[in-house]
Amino acid sequence: MKINHLIRFPLPLFLLPAIFAPGYSAPLYAAQNQQSTMIVTATPGAVSELDTPAAVSVVNGDDMRRATPRVNLSEGLGAVPGLQIQNRQNFAQDLQISMRGFGSRSTYGVRGIRMYVDGIPATMPDGQGQTSNIDINSIDHLEVLRGPYSALYGNASGGVINIASQTGRQPTTLEAGTWYGSYGSWRNNLKISGATGDGTRAGDVDYMLSASRFTTQGFRDHSGARKNTGNGKIGVRLNDVSKLTLSFNSVDIKANDPGGLTGQEWRDNPRQAPRADQYNTRKTVKQNQIGVRYDLQPGANDDLSAMAWAGERETVQYQSIPVAPQLNPTHPGGVISLTRHYQGIDTRWTHRDTLFSLPVSFTAGVDYETMTEKRKGYENFREQNGVTVPGEKGNLRRDERNLMWNLDPYLQTSWQLTDKLSFDAGVRYSSIWFDSNDHYITAANGDDSGDTRYHKWLPVGSLKYALTESWNVYLSAGRGFETPTINELSYRADGQSGLNFGLQPSTSNNVEIGSKTRLGNGLLTATLFQSDTDNELVVDQSSGGRTSYKNAGKTRRRGAELSFDQQFGYDWRLQMAWTWLDATYRTNVCGAEQDCRGNRMPGIARNMGYASFGYQPESGWYAGADIHYLSDIEANDQNTARAPSWTTVGLNTGYKLRAGDWLLDLFGRADNLFDRQYVGSVIVNESNGRYFEPAPGRNYSIGATISYQFN
Repeated sequence: MKINHLIRFPLPLFLLPAIFAPGYSAPLYAAQNQQSTMIVTATPGAVSELDTPAAVSVVNGDDMRRATPRVNLSEGLGAVPGLQIQNRQNFAQDLQISMRGFGSRSTYGVRGIRMYVDGIPATMPDGQGQTSNIDINSIDHLEVLRGPYSALYGNASGGVINIASQTGRQPTTLEAGTWYGSYGSWRNNLKISGATGDGTRAGDVDYMLSASRFTTQGFRDHSGARKNTGNGKIGVRLNDVSKLTLSFNSVDIKANDPGGLTGQEWRDNPRQAPRADQYNTRKTVKQNQIGVRYDLQPGANDDLSAMAWAGERETVQYQSIPVAPQLNPTHPGGVISLTRHYQGIDTRWTHRDTLFSLPVSFTAGVDYETMTEKRKGYENFREQNGVTVPGEKGNLRRDERNLMWNLDPYLQTSWQLTDKLSFDAGVRYSSIWFDSNDHYITAANGDDSGDTRYHKWLPVGSLKYALTESWNVYLSAGRGFETPTINELSYRADGQSGLNFGLQPSTSNNVEIGSKTRLGNGLLTATLFQSDTDNELVVDQSSGGRTSYKNAGKTRRRGAELSFDQQFGYDWRLQMAWTWLDATYRTNVCGAEQDCRGNRMPGIARNMGYASFGYQPESGWYAGADIHYLSDIEANDQNTARAPSWTTVGLNTGYKLRAGDWLLDLFGRADNLFDRQYVGSVIVNESNGRYFEPAPGRNYSIGATISYQFN
């Protein structure tokens, strides 16, 4: 058996790779991407998404690029139930992403969710992640895993998002694209892909290189940004049973930070940024990374693989912290300067056989990741001729070297008990170490060095029963684990220096029951779930760019998800998704002043809805419409401030012209068609009441992509 397009997964679950087996019935993916079949564990009789005993959604890269700006992941994931992804309109702080409520506490970056790009973690060992290096122009497909099986990916895996880049194929194709939108926004991109063979013979090479540049003046004042991204993948077939794949990725961002608004400021003028200009709040990010994957199939029943990667990320951020607090000798200042070096290796072995006459597979592996962080803090002002000038790097106020690493062995097995009943189970032992070395020690600021270790067994299991060939039900359960990130350990609520080692990791017990049914050319899924968490990590205070965290005792998330993806004929497609999520505190997190038991957890919408309908032929005119609904969101633990619910409508249309080896795609779109004024995201527990990050009103854009195949 030959190895097809192989992608590394942080934990080699049988269920995610199985989505791409030939039996998968999602209309456009099955029709257009049969060549992208992906076999990782290569179990006998490929399993389809229909048969996967977990809540999994797959989004095809072509769907994410159809008449979209291709700038943010939030543009193309509305049809994924359980996933709340919001654009802050702030490229200094990344998207706000939560999955079944996990990750909702994040005031910047991504927390509580594991993310991967071509097998390289976009989430560090401590659980802090980011989406800025994802190149939408070169995505082949994206998978979203929710529920108990997410725990098998280790620390901070309340959900998993895995992005796989396109693999080059014959003929060589050159593509150029451009897009122009409201608020002075534009994006240009260039991509080339191809192969020297069909990928089955020794010496065959496939390649894909992509680059893009995006700039915007921003919807809000002081929110302009510039982002350059690069992504590439080169594969070499070594022989009939092995392949080597090299992947590399880079991003360079320079963005202003408009900050949050109070409720009154938002209502008066949602475009204002009253504190940003004073301190010239801004952020620069530069990241480069490279990874190598080796795949070997020594026999028909065995697979071996190893993935190694390394990268560097540099960040400098200027914050709107007033001068007075920084006069405290223990204050770390208003400028953050970070340099992070990260690397890791993940190896695994999969064996398939029969035991007691039952088909069975075993997967065993070890995941090792490290990160070294050099963190400095400076005052965000200078004294010039007796005048305080804000927004300038001043005196050093913090200097430390932080180390984080994890060592996680894992094991998984899958048993086909009968023709209709299957059993799957897995376990991962996750260990994470933190070591902080303080190099800024003065008479009034002592040595704040320290270290700690967290570890936990993470078991999962599931049963699936096939009622018919096109309908099955499943039950799964597992334990999740989430440590504080290094940023969450960095600040203490009492304002004192030193890491907040009083924080404890949270643990969650998760259970899910689901049903999947194939209806003609479509798939209907329904899921009920519950997660009970101890020592929930939540925002304690957030002020002046500094956020401290605490453990919140017990919380409960329970809800339901529905999704429907249906193709009518060949050219018409309907997608719908709905999520109900009740996330509440089961203990008091507000202190003596107010009992917050029973309060809703902030940052989480109770209801989300999405529907889209489009005419999508291979060539000629195409058009589509979509509608998004999000119910109100609490902004603080006391539930005294909330962002109101909103509904937006979008329209798009375009024309694809094919002429020989040329393809021209022209499109236009209108978003927030009815000019709804709404809050795009909230800053949870912002101490000054500046919770709200406004979304833009009605906006328009046009774009074009032209490609040529060298036949």
